[in-house]
Amino acid sequence: MSAMIEKKVDELSKKLDELKPGAKDKISMIVFSGDLDKVLAALIIATGAAAMGMEVVLFFTFWGTAALRATKKKVTGKDLMSKMFGFMLPSGSSKLKLSKMNMGGMGTTMMKSLMKKKNVASLEELIGLAGEFDVKVYICEMSMDLMGFKREEMIDYPSLDYCGVATFLKEAENSKIQLFI
Repeated sequence: MSAMIEKKVDELSKKLDELKPGAKDKISMIVFSGDLDKVLAALIIATGAAAMGMEVVLFFTFWGTAALRATKKKVTGKDLMSKMFGFMLPSGSSKLKLSKMNMGGMGTTMMKSLMKKKNVASLEELIGLAGEFDVKVYICEMSMDLMGFKREEMIDYPSLDYCGVATFLKEAENSKIQLFI
């Protein structure tokens, strides 16, 4: 099975080389969603690609930025609108909900329990693994500003940076693969 997957990956890589000559062995993803299942998918793809030796860039924007909020960090000096966004949005990856079948939180609890039972890495473990694999993580400054998030409330991550869309587009420009999740 593994040999078959590797063969398919090699075939895909050759096709991408033909379509995008000169592109780096790199994947750039926009993480727009703040749903548990979608952020999980982004991190699974990112860590898988990094394990295969690809360079990986994640650009968290809009609702995806909430996934990178640190659970325990509290920030003062926010205006009313920022406080409201902070209250309504999940405070970190452990608080994300499923996009479908959440059922008042019961679906999320069931999914996390099933993942643990099946030895599937949690979102928090995948974020740590991504850091070990040197996956670059960018957070959209405009999204942070709109939602009233401050840098001080974001997670500690080895290669976390704050930028605008132009930085992401520059990264994606020379990537073999670009995804929007």
